[in-house]
Amino acid sequence: MIEGIEPKYILLAAVSAIVSLCTWAKYRGFEYIIKNYRWVFVCLFLLPMSVLYDLVMYVRNWIIFKLNSAPRKHDSKVKHVQNQVKEWKQNGCKTKMCTARPPWATVSFRQALYKKQMQNIEVNLIDILDINEAKQTIRVEPLATMGQITAFLNPLGWTLPVLPELDDLTVGGLIMGVGIETSSHNFGLFQHCCVAYEVVLADGSVVTCSKEENSDLFYAVPWSYGTLGFLVSATIQIIPAKRYLKMEYIPVHSKKDIVEVFANETNKGKENMFVEGLVYSENSAVIMLGNMTDTAEPDKINPIGYFWKPWFFKHVEDFLASGSAVEYIPLRHYYHRHSRSIFWEIQDIIPFGNHPVFRYLFGWTVPPKISLLKLTQGEATKQLYEKYQIIQDMLVPMNDLGDALKVFHNEIEMYPLWLCPFKLYNLPGMIHPQGASDEMYVDIGAYGAPKTKQYEAKRTTRKLEAYVSKVNGFQMLYADTYMTREEFYDMFDHTLYNKMRDQLPFCKQAFPEVYDKINKKVRT
Repeated sequence: MIEGIEPKYILLAAVSAIVSLCTWAKYRGFEYIIKNYRWVFVCLFLLPMSVLYDLVMYVRNWIIFKLNSAPRKHDSKVKHVQNQVKEWKQNGCKTKMCTARPPWATVSFRQALYKKQMQNIEVNLIDILDINEAKQTIRVEPLATMGQITAFLNPLGWTLPVLPELDDLTVGGLIMGVGIETSSHNFGLFQHCCVAYEVVLADGSVVTCSKEENSDLFYAVPWSYGTLGFLVSATIQIIPAKRYLKMEYIPVHSKKDIVEVFANETNKGKENMFVEGLVYSENSAVIMLGNMTDTAEPDKINPIGYFWKPWFFKHVEDFLASGSAVEYIPLRHYYHRHSRSIFWEIQDIIPFGNHPVFRYLFGWTVPPKISLLKLTQGEATKQLYEKYQIIQDMLVPMNDLGDALKVFHNEIEMYPLWLCPFKLYNLPGMIHPQGASDEMYVDIGAYGAPKTKQYEAKRTTRKLEAYVSKVNGFQMLYADTYMTREEFYDMFDHTLYNKMRDQLPFCKQAFPEVYDKINKKVRT
């Protein structure tokens, strides 16, 4: 039945043949070729496969929507999860559990070796269930993606308060991990827009938690990485959407102005619904301010999401020379502005990808699916990413932004850097401010090849982790983490989390701690 299809099964036959072609990458002497000419393999094989993947999923989701079968099937799919968990319990709880979703299917570039030692539970929950416009909520399954949700909500005149950029990010990943967007200075993280979770616990029971019901579990689920139970649905707040986003670009040309303009515009709150910064050098950046609108000046409309358009980060960079400007971007184009170029990592995979000829002829095939990039990596390619690439998001208090940018420059000297402000609420859970009130933070995203001569993955990441911990910041845990268990406990508040692991039935027998799923040794 088409509604039971998982993307991994659609692609496995084709991919298995291609993976065999990647084995040559293990042989000594090919490092230069892999590093400089991987684009040949990506363009000839992965781009067509990515188009096929998207086409199959589009047709599948359209049929599910037309049949309205997702809500009717949800209970039986949850029952399937429950039965697997109960079977694990009946068999004596011999190993710990995790989802059966393969490591290559996630957006994170890292593998998840721990899955090989655990009981894999199939969680085939990938649909939008229902929308309640009166209550302004949408209920979705955990593997529903941001691209899927915007395609559903925006034509109805709704959107999520916090809607992270990349199409393939899933609701479950953004809750169990972390989700952020340029509206987060007004609405907080993705978890702060959620009003209820449905979770299968380690004894096979299903519980619903919210601020009013099972509140401790509700606040403990975010950042728990599936170590308290299996998320099977989430109810999320929605807000009215408009046709366009009015975007103002403000180029700045000094360290002082980067920090001051970014902080000042963030602190204006709802006067700027969206605030974002792209830092292009130690002394230059473009600060972007956005607000939704239904009207636009016709000559300033720029649908940046079309495949023939320049990559967004390159388009923004032009304002450093041309000066301040205003344009109007269709809302869904704005939300997925970084998808085509995977922020800017695509330039290391397809170096000529932003050339006008390539964009007009082949831009419709971009980007390659991150999952397929991971699936077809040879061992040498993995080692090259380890050696030459950094992919990190560090969350630091806004007051420390200036010093943090200096640390990033000294340690990696890599640009662009992504700046995204967010309000960190003083609520129970793994992360919260040190004081008794809410505090403004900023996400510094570093994705690409560091330029500093002294860069070494472990040593450099350890230095960044130590700095972030010192200023009471947090590291996003989708990337490489080299902290010791003690350092991890110092960075993240485990008080409520440990309380729930003690109270929930069979929890400690069923699931590892968060640290045991995210530390480098089990993720490489």
